[in-house]
Amino acid sequence: MRILLLSDIHANLEALEACMAAAPAYDLVANLGDVVGYGASPNEVIDRSRELGKIFVRGNHDKAATGLLELDDFNPLAAAAAIWTREQLTPEHFEWLHSLPQGPLPLEGALNVHLVHGSPNDEDMYVVSIGDALVPLLAEPTPLTFFGHTHLQGGFFANGHNADGFRPEYKTVGKGESFSFQLKPSTRYMINPGSVGQPRDGDWRAAFALFDTEAQVVHFHRTPYNLKAAQDRIFAANLPPRLATRLAAGR
Repeated sequence: MRILLLSDIHANLEALEACMAAAPAYDLVANLGDVVGYGASPNEVIDRSRELGKIFVRGNHDKAATGLLELDDFNPLAAAAAIWTREQLTPEHFEWLHSLPQGPLPLEGALNVHLVHGSPNDEDMYVVSIGDALVPLLAEPTPLTFFGHTHLQGGFFANGHNADGFRPEYKTVGKGESFSFQLKPSTRYMINPGSVGQPRDGDWRAAFALFDTEAQVVHFHRTPYNLKAAQDRIFAANLPPRLATRLAAGR
């Protein structure tokens, strides 16, 4: 089975469509949350995401936009976007976001694979370093967890006395590229496909991944998209301009 992994689209329709155009053949789509927030196309992205599949876990911005999460811990930009998003959502989309399940969620059709937005221990936790990942890697019985939230493509692994992190290696900053990562037996992994609509690793290109369950290979992808169109939508919506300009820096 070939599983397309999308995360942190953040209402960026242009980035999502570019990812789907660049995606290799797949059998199903799994979404790791934060469908909305920051970007200016929440309703359009929800519609497109629902067309692609039915496997979702909720993200913190999904919760914030529907009142399930207070905005106290959000920075001013994120809070402003959450409030704007809440006002833009159709009633149907509001209810759909509100009902998204909490991770970790077992991935049907793939043995020993879980999906979560943040961490298996806490759906809102940022797993940025091997120190953050070590406890869930060692404590969770599931050998493979796909997560999002950090907007950083790559992951972490633990094997016996070995534990470390990794990032895909790319050769360009403006073309479509892929990087293949072979999973090894008797090793636990936490893997982040990266952010479709709001990368934060210094690479502005939209990020996603494809997991081949038979070959046990994760194919990481980056693809350019119509950055200006996404930015223009944000400007036109009167969202904070920084939400548009930061897209070009991948930060």
